[in-house]
Amino acid sequence: MGKKRQSSLKKNDHDNASGDTQDTNMLMIETKGKERIKGEKSSKEKMNVPKKMSSKKKKRLDNYIKKKLKKEERVVLLEKLSKSSFWSEDMKSSKHIGQGAAAKTLPEKSQDANGSKPKKMAFYVPVSRDPEIQKARMELPICREEQLIMETINENPTVIICGETGSGKTTQVPQFLYEAGYGNPNSDNPGMIGITQPRRVAAVSMSKRVAYELGLTDEEVSYQIRYDTTTSPKTVIKFMTDGVLLRELSSDFLLSKYSVIIIDEAHERNLNTDILIGVVSRILRLRDELSQEQKGKIKPLKIIIMSATLRVSDFTENNTLFKIPPPVLKIEARQYEVNIHFSRRTAQYDYVTKAYKKVCQIHRKLPSGGILVFQTGQNEISTLCKKLRKRFPLTPPTKSRYSNELGQEEEMSLSETLEGIREKLTAKNADVEVEEVSIGDFDITESNDQDIEDEFDTFDSDLDEPSEKDEEDEDLPLYVLPLYSLLSTEVQLRVFQPPPQGTRLCVVATNVAETSLTIPGIKYVVDCGKVKERQYDVNTGVQSYTINWTSKASADQRAGRAGRTGPGHCYRLYSSAVFNDQFPQFTLPEILRMPIEGVVLQMKSMNIDIVANFPFPTPPDRVQLRRAEKLLQYLSALDDNGRITDLGKLMAQFPVQPRFSKMLIIGQQHGCLPYIITIVAALSVGDPFIREDNLDSSKDLEENDKETDEVEDKMREMEIDEQELAGIDNLDIAEKERRRLRRKKFYEVHMKHAGRDPSSDFLKLLNVVGAYEYAGATDKFCEENFVRAKTMYETHKLRGQITNIVQVNCPGANVYVDPKMGPPSSLQLKAIRQIITAGFIDQVAIRKGLLDKTANTYSSTRGIAYRIMLTDEDVYIHPSSVLYHQKPPDFVVYQELQRTSKVWMKGVFNEDRAELVVKDWKEFIC
Repeated sequence: MGKKRQSSLKKNDHDNASGDTQDTNMLMIETKGKERIKGEKSSKEKMNVPKKMSSKKKKRLDNYIKKKLKKEERVVLLEKLSKSSFWSEDMKSSKHIGQGAAAKTLPEKSQDANGSKPKKMAFYVPVSRDPEIQKARMELPICREEQLIMETINENPTVIICGETGSGKTTQVPQFLYEAGYGNPNSDNPGMIGITQPRRVAAVSMSKRVAYELGLTDEEVSYQIRYDTTTSPKTVIKFMTDGVLLRELSSDFLLSKYSVIIIDEAHERNLNTDILIGVVSRILRLRDELSQEQKGKIKPLKIIIMSATLRVSDFTENNTLFKIPPPVLKIEARQYEVNIHFSRRTAQYDYVTKAYKKVCQIHRKLPSGGILVFQTGQNEISTLCKKLRKRFPLTPPTKSRYSNELGQEEEMSLSETLEGIREKLTAKNADVEVEEVSIGDFDITESNDQDIEDEFDTFDSDLDEPSEKDEEDEDLPLYVLPLYSLLSTEVQLRVFQPPPQGTRLCVVATNVAETSLTIPGIKYVVDCGKVKERQYDVNTGVQSYTINWTSKASADQRAGRAGRTGPGHCYRLYSSAVFNDQFPQFTLPEILRMPIEGVVLQMKSMNIDIVANFPFPTPPDRVQLRRAEKLLQYLSALDDNGRITDLGKLMAQFPVQPRFSKMLIIGQQHGCLPYIITIVAALSVGDPFIREDNLDSSKDLEENDKETDEVEDKMREMEIDEQELAGIDNLDIAEKERRRLRRKKFYEVHMKHAGRDPSSDFLKLLNVVGAYEYAGATDKFCEENFVRAKTMYETHKLRGQITNIVQVNCPGANVYVDPKMGPPSSLQLKAIRQIITAGFIDQVAIRKGLLDKTANTYSSTRGIAYRIMLTDEDVYIHPSSVLYHQKPPDFVVYQELQRTSKVWMKGVFNEDRAELVVKDWKEFIC
């Protein structure tokens, strides 16, 4: 061996020695993409291993490998040895187990240097893939690290995998486990492979993609979401939402059906994911102890936490969560280079206008490629889409198809919609939700050089000075699509379909497009830097939706969307100084921004008496926990000592808020249970009514035009004569009249559903859901009554689910889903009001005038202040309430508080003083 090689080996010995003395609180294994491949190639060239050697030489070589080489070099050399003749002979002598050739064993490791460790047989399941699929898989960064990943998983109970969206972790890690024997009844890990996703569409699409790549059926690779499942006794790999797995814990706390749980998208830090990680960390220890006690009858559980960012310190440095810090595998995503362009001036408030201008500039001046624009909510998205469609209209043939696709959403029946979703999510295109297979090197570069800044400013300065080139490109159509959570699943999936011929795709989205969604063909990203977040005041119970700067991690995720299929650009509508100084590093976990009484009740039902000691990745505030327990005591779910009651155990069976569970359990009196189930389903899903502001985004457009739409004014001045302007004026008058009539019908519909005695928003929900069911649950009804088809369908399904749970847990309750359910009687109406009051007993407001002892009389609640127990601040009835234009009642019960310009009470009904008397509900409990 040459001096150069000897020097290299000495260096390796020194590195290994120093590495042994370092702090091992966190194991970070980083892979370097192309650099690693280059290193592997270099190692192979240096080590020329003969194809045939004596057993003595083989033993010497084996000892040399273990003592002298780094782990990466060992992997390379062993891979080469596996192709030589002496390994082939061992292969021929290995035994086969399982059914046919479905599973095999191979020698995993030989005896150690002392000969004390017995040879262990590695279990594997051969998979025959289509050559095109295999080629695409091999291009994914994570496939190069399969051996490293599986070694780490086999040697550790918990593993954290960090990989950018696009690295392939969601689709490939389950396949690695499947090929290693996980889920096979003849292996050491016979339980299923469970994968949790925060979103339903991701769970469905990923199950179909993995089944397609493995060549398995949907019975073997299945999904389970809230209202649908394909699981069967044959299921080996199961994709599900995190909420589904949490519900399974109530009936199978050990998760005995599973050998490994993969918690995907952990970086989002939603409430269910955080709770799931904490619970599963305890189950892991319990399964391990039981496995040792019962000598293998119960198998240990493996946990894999997958994240798209490196925010893992909450997991690795949390001793209450994991006593031994889990190893962290970092997988680099192979994306193309993305140039980030910061703005010199930050668009603090007019970012919708700035985004509109930037899209116009990109569309007119830059090469082909899809555009992805990030906005904060539905109103902004509707406004921007309307402006862009008006600025760059589609050609007549395309426009016809475009209108049909976007305008007839509410004319399809709900059953057809769901069937369409299932048909379109075929195995070949099911990967569009999370992972793409064609991905290159990911290297986001922040470009602050003068040329880019000048180009950015030039775009803004010459926007209103059309050049000859602009006029030539004026007819180039822009295919504009919205993307936000309130859209039906089918409409959301349209962003993954190719745009019409001769058009450029432009998607205007909320932060749902940051990580879980990968839209093909995106080359340009326009980022406003903002996000709408739900905030919760622990002390007052007031919720608010605020628009804040997003986190640096989220901003980087947004930029990465531009580098999936080729080099891209991200235009940030804020300066680098604002980004560095005002953006938080990560988004605040949801558990710190949400009410947690439902979480506390679930934990109490699992016999976790002291919730404060639970291993939360990020512990909630103690005040928040005390307030949650106090509410559960008000609802009689906990006793005075904080222990769960029989009523609380029953309440925990329902997948709704504890307040709603209480209403369901005491809802049997006077035959009110079917009505209470309907009200609870509607309240749980959310307000189905379209907001007045969203009836026609033209209203917002006109207000924006007065201030900022300089481009369209200039173009009208240059290209339209007086006669054409007169024609447009007439069209505008007709359009305004059409909107006026639409609003008139909108108010008439609301009055109709409010009923003859408009005194309760809860009864208004009951009326609209009852009318929807009576009409056959059609989208035509939704269009005519200004309600969202998706929300109504969710309510319909949840109503059926709750009814089934009531039938199981309350055998004496004779209840079923009646699509022709008649209206409640006057006696039932009174009982319904009392039942709702019992669920919201701590949320009663009194008119401020009663406290001040003023004798003023009012004809409307508009501007009338109320007071509540939790705060000294005045609160008001929301304008959307049926009580808003009624005579102000002395007492009202409210569902929630929201802060905008004032603190508003939403979900309100007029309450009689006598009905506030607390009753003994035990006689009504099922």
